[in-house]
Formats: sequence, structure tokens, C-alpha cells
Amino acid sequence: MAWRCRELRLSRRTWYLSGKKEIRPLFCLTDMASRDSKLVSSKWMNRKPETPMHKSLIRKLVNISTIWKHYYKGGQWKPCISNSTGGLPESNGYIYVEANGGLNQQRTSICNAVAVAGYLNATLVIPNFHFHSIWRDPSKFSEIYDEEYFIKTLENDVRIVNKIPEYIMERFDHNMTNVYNFRIKAWSSIHYYRDTVLPRLLDELVIRISPFANRLSFDAPPAVQRLRCLANYRALRFSTPILSLGEILVARMRERSARDGGKYISVHLRFEEDMVAFSCCIFDGGSKEVEDMKAAREKGWKGKFTKPGRVIRPGAIRVNGKCPMTPLEVGLMLRGMGFDNSTFIYLASGKIYDAERNMAPLLEMFPNLLTKEMLASPEELSPFKNFSSRMAAIDYTVCLHSEVFVTTQGGNFPHFLIGHRRYLYGGHSKTVKPDKRKLALLFDNPTTGWKSFKRHMFIMRSHSDSKGFELKRPNDSIYTFPCPDCMCFTNKSNATKSSSAP
Repeated sequence: MAWRCRELRLSRRTWYLSGKKEIRPLFCLTDMASRDSKLVSSKWMNRKPETPMHKSLIRKLVNISTIWKHYYKGGQWKPCISNSTGGLPESNGYIYVEANGGLNQQRTSICNAVAVAGYLNATLVIPNFHFHSIWRDPSKFSEIYDEEYFIKTLENDVRIVNKIPEYIMERFDHNMTNVYNFRIKAWSSIHYYRDTVLPRLLDELVIRISPFANRLSFDAPPAVQRLRCLANYRALRFSTPILSLGEILVARMRERSARDGGKYISVHLRFEEDMVAFSCCIFDGGSKEVEDMKAAREKGWKGKFTKPGRVIRPGAIRVNGKCPMTPLEVGLMLRGMGFDNSTFIYLASGKIYDAERNMAPLLEMFPNLLTKEMLASPEELSPFKNFSSRMAAIDYTVCLHSEVFVTTQGGNFPHFLIGHRRYLYGGHSKTVKPDKRKLALLFDNPTTGWKSFKRHMFIMRSHSDSKGFELKRPNDSIYTFPCPDCMCFTNKSNATKSSSAP
């Protein structure tokens, strides 16, 4: 069953599905996008090269090909963090942290724990991953990351051990709950750790910090930033099973997209049921969606959204660009930016809400869309299938090596990935980061025409490319903006290390 569009007036387009009339500007754009593609592929490609119309089309296609080129490089930046060469002084004690959240929130905790332990000259115990009711992944550190490599890489900078020695734990009846737990405020400065945490550490010999997510300010002295860089970009490597499958999927994506030089787009799509529910946005507004979202909110956040006096305004949320993009909206945006239906796309996502219905228009616009489930065999995926963080780590690996990364919603996954891509690719991350406020206005306006929409999308793509390189500003995350703390600027005559590096 397919949607069809009938233009009644220039200002209104009406959609019919099984006789039900609805106003659907988005689907009309889909229809126009499809017709635009067919026009390019069939009507005009047979014209003779010397005709003005064909020359105009060739120019348009040449512009599309520049999707694969860097417009703004922002200078030439190279990774320049290095390990210490001297030995470490005697340890001041042991720090045990509990890393909560999903894969990349835990990654934040790990890197910050390395920085704090190094700054306090403490021994870091391999972080414990807190089991989260939403993520429901019981994986341990060694099942996500290469623990031996992590310890070895940091051995001259921070002492790291698997567990606290027995003779110390005897003082606490071998029970971590008896160890003093610091409840540290979010975004605390490193000086708080020096002035408040260190004295207690020296007295107790071991301390616990739980929770530890976002418990260290993004702004810190160069020595602390160096340890963060070292942990994130050098020491943290996915475990062999995850890394091996991730690299296999990268190779398969490159093989599939060989016609484009092995270049593919990766899209991080956050349209899982929990994300749709948490957003409090309205999508189709049908009774099924309403009931599904009520049930999901109650299951994941009991009472949070039904507290007396709480007012939820879905329209305001959408206008402010806070709603997750639907698969349809992502497809329209990419087609408007010049990506045609031959483009290979890797989709990084969890289980899409009402997938059969919501994914249909995106797959129609981009038939070469692939996921890890489509690229890997059931046997290859089986060791990871029931572990959300391990599955996310596979997605992370494939997205990391894509030509273009498209983020559709905020969160730790895109923040870390953008920074990691900048670190690997000379300071520039070719990322499409849409202006969702602008998109909401365009999508919700029934008078929006395809030519006008494409013009806005080309401007948006160009703006995203110009932001591919950015220097870290105060209060920015070093994990998203590695320049200048983790990278050095070079030019033709010399290589000058950033003054911000230690």
C-alpha cells in the first residue's frame, strides 16, 4: 500500500491512505524527491552533451560529487599526545569508580577517572560498569575494551590494577560498600579533588566514587587534559571480538560502495521506542502511538511525566528542535543535500519504533541502506546480540570509518564520534549536524517546494562542513573538540605544538 499525493492548491497538499484524508506535507516532499531523482536518471541523462539543459545537469551532478571533498579543513592538525617516559612515584592510594549510563557515558567516566587518578598520583582500579535499567547490559570492562592494552598503554602515566589488594580490603571486611563513598557534584573542578578528595584518600588508602558520570569539569590544567586525551584516543581500544567484527563490517561496506571509491555515509538514527517516548513529541498522533508511548514512559520513568503540575507541550518541543528525527525526515534531508538513491548508507541504531512502517520511506529513498544485522550473519552477531553496549561499540567502529557521519539527535554517541573522527582526520570531521529548528519549519510548512527545500539543505550541508573543524572553547568537551589539547597545528615550514598542550 503506497501513499499518493494530489495537489489541490499551491498552499495545500492532501494525502489519502485507504480512503483516510490527512494533511502530509512531508510525504509530498517525498513524492517530489522521488520524481526529482527519476528526472535526473531517465529524462535528462539521454540528452546530447552539447545541449544547455544537459550542461546544467552535469554541473548539478558535479556539485553532488563534492559531497566527498573537504571544503573547510581549518588547518592541518596532527595527534601529538605522548606517554611519559619516567617512572611513577609511590601511590597515594586506590580509587574505585562506578561508571553509569550507556557505552559512551561510561567512556566519559573511564577517561575522567584516568585523569583524576593521575593528577592525585593514585592507583586506579578498573572501573566497574553500573547495570542500568534502560540499557540492561551486564558487560564488564574487559568485555567492551581491551583491558590489558589499556593498562599497558598507561603504565608510565597512571597505575591501573584489576582489584584492590586483599590486605587493604581486610580493613573493610572485603566489602566495597564499607569503603567511604564520595558523592561529588557534577562538573567539579580538579582542584576539588586535590583539596577534598586527596586528604581522605591518604587517610583511608582507598575511596569509592559513585556515581562518577560527568563528575569532572571539561576545563582543566594541561596535565589533566593530556591524560584525558591519552585515555580516550590511545588507551581505550575495543575488545578483540568487537574490533574484529567492526572491521569486517567496515570492509564489507567499502566493498559494497566500491563504485564510489569505498565511501559510504553513516547515520546515527535515534528513533527507538524509549527515545520517542522520552522526547514527549507527537509523530503520527494515532491511538496506537499514544498508548505505546504512555506504556513506554511508565516502564522506563515511572511517574516522571505524570507528576501533578507538569505540562508537556509537544509543539514547542518540535519548534525548538528537540524532537528526534524520523526515518522519513532523515531521508528527505539527505536527498535534499544531494545524496542520491545510489548512495550506500550504514544505519547505526537500536530497534526502530514501529520499524516496518517508519522505515519504509527511508528504504524507498535509499535502497542501499544497510545495518549490522544486514551485513553480518546471525552467527557473527550472536555473541553481541543481547548486549546493547557491545552492539553500540560495533556501530561506533563502522561509523568512525565512514566518509560522512550524520547525527540526528544529541547524546554521547555523536559527541564522542565527532571528536574521534576529528582526531583521526586532521582535525576535521565531515559531519552532517542538522539544524532541527529550521527543519521543523520546513517540514511543517505545506507550501514548501522541493527546489526551495534543496536550496536550504545545500546551505545546511555547507554549514555542517564548515563546522567540521572547531577549536575547543571554555566549557566544551575535550572528547568532541580535541584541538588544541590533544592535537598540534602544523604548516609547511614547521610543526608547532599548541601552547595548551603540556
